[in-house]
Amino acid sequence: MPLTPLDIHNKAFTKSLRGYDQDEVNEFLDQVIKDYEMAIREKKELKEKVTQLEERLGHFTNIEETLNKSILVAQETAEEVKGNAMKESKLIIKEAEKNADRIINEALSKSRRISMDVEELKKQAKVFRTRLKMLVEAQLEMIGTDDWDQLFDTELGEDLDLIENK
Repeated sequence: MPLTPLDIHNKAFTKSLRGYDQDEVNEFLDQVIKDYEMAIREKKELKEKVTQLEERLGHFTNIEETLNKSILVAQETAEEVKGNAMKESKLIIKEAEKNADRIINEALSKSRRISMDVEELKKQAKVFRTRLKMLVEAQLEMIGTDDWDQLFDTELGEDLDLIENK
């Protein structure tokens, strides 16, 4: 067990003939007591300071651990969000590709129908043209016959006689 200032103060030395000067020893012991008390006080203050610093260190260690956990959670959340975004983007792309394919197929189908309709209209136009041509040719042929000349050469009176004689 370490000495206390009281132990130093109460220490009694035996006297001898050739011993040290008692006043000098007492002064020195008083100085040792003061220095020893100051060292004990400083030690106590340093222990208190170490305790406070250890408490603060513990507090900061807790904060560090909490921050590390928060960072890990944030990283995991970020990875999860990133993964979900990738999945969603793939789904959107697939949906867009399906829609594009559908639109292209509908456009091709419509284009084929229109092409078939155009071909049908061309056939109908050819048939109409042929019939019109035949009709016009028949009319021209009818106009070009001699029957018209005979009609113009016949007089009105003769036609009436013919009608009356019947």
